[in-house]
Amino acid sequence: MSTPAAQPSHLLQNYARQDVRFVRGKGCRLWDDAGREYLDAFAGVAVSALGHAHPGLTAAIARQAGELIHVSNHYRIQEQEDLARELVQRAFPGRMLFCNSGTEANEAAYKIVRVWGNQADGGVKRRMIAFHNGFHGRTLGSLSITANPAYREPFEPLPPAEFLPFGDVAALTAAMAAGGVAGVFVEPIQGEGGLHVAPPGFLAAVRALCDRHGALLVIDEVQTGIGRTGAAFAWQHDGVAPDLMALAKGLGGGVPIGAVMVREAIAGLLKPGMHGTTFGGNPLACAAALTVVREVLTPRFLADITARGRELVAGLAGLFGADRVRGRGLLIGVQLDQAPGPLVIACRAQGLVVGPSGGNTLRLAPPLIITAAEIGELVEKLAAAKKAAGF
Repeated sequence: MSTPAAQPSHLLQNYARQDVRFVRGKGCRLWDDAGREYLDAFAGVAVSALGHAHPGLTAAIARQAGELIHVSNHYRIQEQEDLARELVQRAFPGRMLFCNSGTEANEAAYKIVRVWGNQADGGVKRRMIAFHNGFHGRTLGSLSITANPAYREPFEPLPPAEFLPFGDVAALTAAMAAGGVAGVFVEPIQGEGGLHVAPPGFLAAVRALCDRHGALLVIDEVQTGIGRTGAAFAWQHDGVAPDLMALAKGLGGGVPIGAVMVREAIAGLLKPGMHGTTFGGNPLACAAALTVVREVLTPRFLADITARGRELVAGLAGLFGADRVRGRGLLIGVQLDQAPGPLVIACRAQGLVVGPSGGNTLRLAPPLIITAAEIGELVEKLAAAKKAAGF
């Protein structure tokens, strides 16, 4: 078959697409339209948690599609209620709002914080705090708490937000002391900003400062949640819990779904008509997510993720040096001296799919089902690509 154009003529040019078209997948493998096989170490940006064509997920989607795909949130949806129960039981007492993406989840979280701030302390809590190199989405609300100027500047003016150095407790302490903070938005690992992991004790300090100053803590688990780091949610590694949590990406295993979990004490802020979504939490998406949650969030599966992550880190440390490798579980970044684009292309030539992150970082986020043998293969292919690309 012919190679697709780098910029298809009938699509907007807002993606710098690689010149490859994948047509089939199985497990951690992808095949392009020329029949070439690849090891997938990117999982569609940490989305395909159970890999490709997973039998259980495929069966759940087919079964639900044969029964009911959509009815809208004008009615009760059993699959939605079941999924909410499963997630809440694994996190903290609260309630769920389902949507279609991570951006939508953070937008909903932003709106809930805004509503809360407009009611707290006579409505004076208006300040929103986020962190440099963070990423929370591309709608105007979620973009306003995303620090990257390249994403923000074309769409300004945006709702106001303040950005602090990630991991800097002293800076956050000073900012909170000034008063009026409604919410603090933070990622446990900055997925788009270079795979920077929150320093030990940082999330606990953020939690304590939010409690001390009466602000809401929003933890963005869009990329880190649903087992990606070896825990159900990455904040569990630090022994803290948020007031709101955003989820998406791996939750549906490839079927679009997002969610925001809200503590019971503030869950009543959204009244009927204040926020909504036509497709969010439809039966098909929730059936897929239920399958992923029940498969991934078990002690044995999470332990396997941790073990594979350690193997991957060890292999990468041997290639690049331990000081250049960071991340947790199966969300790993490698700090490079230049933009990772040429290495990403060289990996593809070796039959390996990887991706970039911010700050000259190579990102690896394979399906959570990856085996020890496939980790070894990943490292071998990456070594060959590194040599070929001169990295």
